[in-house]
Amino acid sequence: MENNLQWKDFMNVDIRVGTILHAEIFEEARNPAYKMLIDFGTLGQRKTSAQITKHYTPEQLIGKQVIAVVNFPPKQIANIMSECLVLGAIGEDKGVILLTTDMDVKNGLRIG
Repeated sequence: MENNLQWKDFMNVDIRVGTILHAEIFEEARNPAYKMLIDFGTLGQRKTSAQITKHYTPEQLIGKQVIAVVNFPPKQIANIMSECLVLGAIGEDKGVILLTTDMDVKNGLRIG
């Protein structure tokens, strides 16, 4: 049985480019994670949490452009309200490799 999406389904997912402004260890999280603040240009800045500690330090993340879903409803994660979902590939070692741009682009650009 095929489970193909329709184009309109994909377009309902608002995926944007943003730059990480701040990253720190999320001590209150159950699993190792970072708290981050990401700038999405005209969409503003959004907070999130990501379990990306296997391959990144907070210092490596600051200034990195990432790809994130920005139209999920906010979700409470420990003591922060996550306002976007940063996307990444899950490696064989179960570590997450972030999806990024290969050139600097304007924050807030839509992925499609």
